[in-house]
Amino acid sequence: MSHSESQALAQMDVHEHEHEHDSHGSVKSYLIGFVLSVILTAIPFAAVMSGSLSSSTTFWTLVTTALVQIWVHLKYFLHLNFVTEEGKASTLSFIFSALIIVMVVGLSVWIIYESNAMMMY
Repeated sequence: MSHSESQALAQMDVHEHEHEHDSHGSVKSYLIGFVLSVILTAIPFAAVMSGSLSSSTTFWTLVTTALVQIWVHLKYFLHLNFVTEEGKASTLSFIFSALIIVMVVGLSVWIIYESNAMMMY
């Protein structure tokens, strides 16, 4: 093997390790995700336990923080992003999988509900 070939292989190996490191995240990103998750869990917990908000405000607080927490988990723990081609592909495959799961669960609940309604007549 020539010197230029071994140097090219070494550079490919370095880039491969850098890419692996980036795709797994860092301690800083995990800590940011953890802190945001704790905050986004404490907010609805405090809203429900205090009882000072109206029921509709409490409900929308729960929904909003749940959606933001889903985004935090996807970004900081699953490392899904739209920046790179690989990130786009994994994000789209995740969205497709989530859509299929929602459809299967939703349609199953609908079928069970309709079957129960027909049994009552």
